Amino acid sequence: MKYKKKIKSLVNSFGYAFQGIWSSFKSERNMKIHVFIMILVVLLGIFLHISVTEWMICVILFALVIGAELFNTSIEAVVDMISLEKSSQAKLAKDVSAGAVLVFAIASIIVGFLIFVPKIIDVLV
Repeated sequence: MKYKKKIKSLVNSFGYAFQGIWSSFKSERNMKIHVFIMILVVLLGIFLHISVTEWMICVILFALVIGAELFNTSIEAVVDMISLEKSSQAKLAKDVSAGAVLVFAIASIIVGFLIFVPKIIDVLV
């Protein structure tokens, strides 16, 4: 009986996690943008036949950017919940968490250019 309860608890945990990802996707414009770009990169990677190592790099970067956006959404929700008035500390928390997402996104763009630009040039030449 205890075993079934643990499995049900684990399944519920995954359900809550997926619900959180879906909620973020539905409510956050930037999450939609990140997912759209991720889909474009996957399609471009298939078209250009990127290597397994390049796929691993892309998947890690997808996880970092999407994960950072999820943390940012969570931080913003908590700040909004506890800060009923405008506050410089609340603004700082929200701005810093958004900045973290931007850092990951810019790094991902740079790595994406390093992976894809030479392959695109090879196709065009």
